[in-house]
Amino acid sequence: MNVMLISFPREKRGTAMGVFGLVMITAPAIGPTLSGYIVQNYDWRLLFEMILPLAVISLVLSIWKLDNVMPQNKEAKLDYLSVVLSSLGFGGLLYGFSSASADGWTDTWVLTTLIVGSITLAAFIMRQLKMDEPLLDLRAYKYPMFALASIIAAVNAVAMFSGMILTPAYVQSVRGISPLDSGLLMLPGAIIMGLMSPVTGRLFDKFGPRIISITGLVITAVSTYMLANLQLDTPYMTIVVIYSLRMLGMALVMMPIMTNGLNQLPTRLNPHGTAINNTAQQVSGSIGTAILVTIMNSVASTEAGNILAGTDPASMTEAASAAVMQQSLLAGIQYAFYVSLAMNIIALVLAFFVKRVDTSMEAVRKIEQE
Repeated sequence: MNVMLISFPREKRGTAMGVFGLVMITAPAIGPTLSGYIVQNYDWRLLFEMILPLAVISLVLSIWKLDNVMPQNKEAKLDYLSVVLSSLGFGGLLYGFSSASADGWTDTWVLTTLIVGSITLAAFIMRQLKMDEPLLDLRAYKYPMFALASIIAAVNAVAMFSGMILTPAYVQSVRGISPLDSGLLMLPGAIIMGLMSPVTGRLFDKFGPRIISITGLVITAVSTYMLANLQLDTPYMTIVVIYSLRMLGMALVMMPIMTNGLNQLPTRLNPHGTAINNTAQQVSGSIGTAILVTIMNSVASTEAGNILAGTDPASMTEAASAAVMQQSLLAGIQYAFYVSLAMNIIALVLAFFVKRVDTSMEAVRKIEQE
C-alpha cells in the first residue's frame, strides 16, 4: 500500500487503491469456498501445499522486479524496546481476545495475556509519543480526516468480521449445510466485493468519500438487520442475496474512507498511517469477533435454559435436544447480529462528518510542509 501511495498522485489514488483492493479483498474472500471444497474432498494439508508455488513465484518476482520507490533514510535506527512493547501489547491483546471466546473470559491465561497486553500497549503508546523518530508515529491522529477514517474503518472491520464468523455459524451449525455449500453461499458476495473495488475507486475520485461511504453503510446496516432476522426456514438463495448485499455495502466503504484519510497525511507519514490502519482493523476485528461470539454463546445458553425450564432432561429425545440447541443457537446469532448492527450505525453516524481532503497542488504543498 505504501508503494501505491508513492506511485500515484493524490487525486488519482482512489482508482489505484480500488485496483489494489480488488486483489486484497477478493483473494481472502474466496477462501471459504475454496477451503470448503478442499477440506471436503482432499486432505487439509493441501491448503498449505498449494500456497508454496505461489509464494516461490512472489519471492522470485520480488528479487528480480521489485524496485525501491520509497524514500530511504540510511541513518534510521530501530528502537528495539518499542518492538518488544508492541509485540507484547498487540500480541497479548489479540491472543487474549481470540482465546476468550473459546476458553472463557475468566480463564487465567486469557486474563493474564489481556492484562499484560494492555499494560505493555499503554507503555508502547507513551514511548512513541515521546520519541523524535518513533517506531509507529501516532501523531498521524492529529490529522482529523485520517483519525476519523481510522475509527470508521476499525468499527467497520468489526462488522465485516462478524459477518464472516456468524453467517457460517448459522449456515453450518443451525441449518446443517455442508462446508462446501457454506463456502459457495459466500462466494457471490466475495466476487461482488472484489469487482466493486475498482468501481468505488473511480467513484471516490469523482464524488469524494462521504456519499459513497454513507450509501455503503446504509446498505450494510439494512443487510445486517436482515441477517439478524434469519429463521430456521429461510431459503438458501435468500441468504446468498442478503450476504452479497452486505458485501456490496462493505465494498463501498473501506477503500474510499481509507484513501481519503491517507490523502491528508504528508508523505513521510504514509508508512505510519498504513500501519496504524492495518493494526487498528486487525485488533478491532479480533476484539469485536471475540465479544460477538461470547454474546452469541451467552444468549444461546440463556435461551436453551428458558426453553428447557421445567423439563426433565432425561425425558428429552435426541431429536428434541438437537431442536433445542438449534433454536437457542439461532437466538444467539440473531442477537449478535443486532449488536453488529449497532456498530454499523455508529460508523454511519461518523461518516456524516467525513470531508473530502483537498488534493490540489497548493494544499499538497501545505501538507508536506507541516
